[in-house]
Amino acid sequence: MPGQDPPGRRGPGQLESAVLGVLTAADRPLTPGDVRDRLGDPLSYSTVVTTLTRMHDKDMVARFRDGRSYRYAPLTDGPSLAARRMGALLDSTDDHATVLRRFVDSLAPGDEELLRRLLDEDDE
Repeated sequence: MPGQDPPGRRGPGQLESAVLGVLTAADRPLTPGDVRDRLGDPLSYSTVVTTLTRMHDKDMVARFRDGRSYRYAPLTDGPSLAARRMGALLDSTDDHATVLRRFVDSLAPGDEELLRRLLDEDDE
């Protein structure tokens, strides 16, 4: 089906979200090897290092020197990451009103009501 990722392949941002979840759940900064082990996926070490490096470049994680390698800790959480991505997508178009309208139209009824309550809270 068009627009879907091939079986076994992650969608955009899913690996970053999984890595962020591992880092958030940890009680200390983790090495790339620690992250790979906790992900439980058959990822190569270099894939995890590349992902962490990109996340560091995006200010999503902090990096601390530990001997010849690094340890990583989260600078954000999952909901903040999703909000940042939503904002970047919105900023990629000039017609914010149409994008937002279509986004709201695509929400599940419970989510639409939640959004309305959150917007009402901001008006108070």
